[in-house]
Amino acid sequence: MKTRLKLIAAAFLAAASIHSHAAAETVLRLDEVPVGELDPAKASDYADSVLMFNLYDTLVIPKQGQPGYDPSLATGWDSDGKTYTFKLRTDVKFQSGNPLTAEDVVFSFDRMKALGQGLSYLFEKAEKAEAVDAATVRFTLTEPYAPFISTLTRLPIIDKKLVMDNLGDGEGEMKDWGQAYLSTHAAGSGAYKVVSHNPQEETVMAKNAAYFLPVSAKAPDTVRFRYGLEAATVRTLIAQGEHDISSQWLPPEVLKSLAADGAQLLTEKGTSEFYIKINTAKPPFDDVNCRLAISYAFDYDAGIQMVAITDDVSQGAPATGALPVGMLGALPADQAMKKDIEKAKDYLSKCKYKPEEMNIELTWIGEVPLEERFALLLQANLSELGIKSEVRKVPWALFTEQVTKPENTPHISQVFVNTMTGDPDTLLYGMYHSASAGTWMSPEHLKDAEVDALLDQGRAASEADRAAIYEKANKRIKDLAPSIFAQDQTAVFAASKRVSVPALSDPSKAFALAGFGFTFRLMEMNE
Repeated sequence: MKTRLKLIAAAFLAAASIHSHAAAETVLRLDEVPVGELDPAKASDYADSVLMFNLYDTLVIPKQGQPGYDPSLATGWDSDGKTYTFKLRTDVKFQSGNPLTAEDVVFSFDRMKALGQGLSYLFEKAEKAEAVDAATVRFTLTEPYAPFISTLTRLPIIDKKLVMDNLGDGEGEMKDWGQAYLSTHAAGSGAYKVVSHNPQEETVMAKNAAYFLPVSAKAPDTVRFRYGLEAATVRTLIAQGEHDISSQWLPPEVLKSLAADGAQLLTEKGTSEFYIKINTAKPPFDDVNCRLAISYAFDYDAGIQMVAITDDVSQGAPATGALPVGMLGALPADQAMKKDIEKAKDYLSKCKYKPEEMNIELTWIGEVPLEERFALLLQANLSELGIKSEVRKVPWALFTEQVTKPENTPHISQVFVNTMTGDPDTLLYGMYHSASAGTWMSPEHLKDAEVDALLDQGRAASEADRAAIYEKANKRIKDLAPSIFAQDQTAVFAASKRVSVPALSDPSKAFALAGFGFTFRLMEMNE
C-alpha cells in the first residue's frame, strides 16, 4: 500500500513538474505581409529577412548602436582589396548536429550565385569562394568593392551535408540545389529552428538549445510568425492580449488607437526612405527646372503629419536628400527638405514647358494604400503651380513591368526603398546609377556622368574616403532632383507590454540593418 502511495505521489509530482514547465514556456506572436520565404538564397522581403536572421547565421553582423560590422561566424578577416580571408569559429554546429566548416561557406556562396535569385545581385563583384582549410575561407573579387563586408550580412551559411542529402529533381550534379527541401525546412545554425511553415499563413519557430552564443532565459521559447493579418484583426488581437508585435504596415490611425489603449510603439529608423520618383526621360520632367519646381512645391511637413501617430512618434521623419539621416554620406538633419512655393514658381518659370500644357500622371502602388494620400497631397501642391494631374492606382506587378521602358514609366510614382546591407551603395547605386535604370528602384531613368563616376568611386574607395564621396554624390543627386525625397521612413510597430525589444526601443542598441532588430534571441518576454 505504501509503495502504491509513493508511486501515486511520484506521478503527481511528475505531472506538476510537466505542468510547471508548460506554464513557464513563453510564446512571441507577431505578423508581417506574406509570403514568408524560408530559402535564404531567395529571401528579399522584410518577412524573409526576419526568418533568415533567426534561422541562419552569417560571417559578420551589424554593430549594435553604431555603424560597422562585427565578426559572427567569423573570428576576423584580412583583405588586400580584392581578396578577403576569414577565419571561422570552430565551435559552431548546425541544427542537424553537423559541424560548420569553410566548405559550408563555399557551398552557400556557390548556391546563392547559381540560383541567381533574392539578393544574389549583391555578390556580382565576388568571383569565387575557396576553402583554404576547414576553418579558413577566401573570397576573390573581380575588382575592389568596398561594400563587400556589408553584403555578407546577406549570405546566410547553409548546412551543405544536410542539403546534399535532400536534393530534389533537377539537372546536373546539384539537381535542384535543395530548393524543394529548403522551401519547407531550414538548414542553418541559428538561434531558432523551424517547427512548421506555411508561407501564406504562419511559421512556427522554437529556441535552439544548442546555439553557440548565449541566449537569455527570457528570450521567447516559441515564436509564431503570422502572415497577411488584416489591420482590424491585429488591432483586436493586441487589444485582447493575443498578439505581441504588429507589422510596420498598420495605418497611422490604428497605431494611434493601439497606443492610446496602452500598447508600446517600437521603431526602426535610418535604414529606408520614401521616394516620390520622377521620370527624367519623358517631358516635362526631362527638364531639371521642372523637377526642382515640383520638389519645392511638395509639402514635406504635411506629409509627416499625415503619418504621425503621437506627438513623439511618426512613421516619417524629415529627409535631407537621397540618403536617410544618419547613414554614411547623409546630409545633416538641419538641412531637411522644406516646401518653398516661391522657389517652386521661380524654377517653373525657367522650365521649357508651360504649366498649362502639362497633365501629370501621379501613380501609387495598389498594395500600399498609404501612398494614395501622398499622391493626393502632391496633386494639391501641383495645382498651386497651375499644373494639372491625374491620380492613378497601379498594381505592383504592372508597375514593375511599366518601368522597364522610359516611355511606359509614369511621370511620377512612389516607392519605399531600404538598404539591404546598411551600406549607401545598396541604395544609391540601385536607384541613380545609369546602369540601374528601368527597375522598380530606378523608374527615374537618370543618366548623369558625374553621379555615375561618384557611385563607382564609392565602390572602390577606402573606408576613410567613402563618407565624403557619398556626401558629394548625395548633393549632386539632390541638385538634379530625380526624386522628391519625401521623408525618411520610420517603421513603427505596435507591441504588447509582454515583450521587451531593446533594439527597437533604445537607439543605443539599434541596428543599421532593416529587420535585424527582430533578432528574437535579443528579445525578452515579461511574462
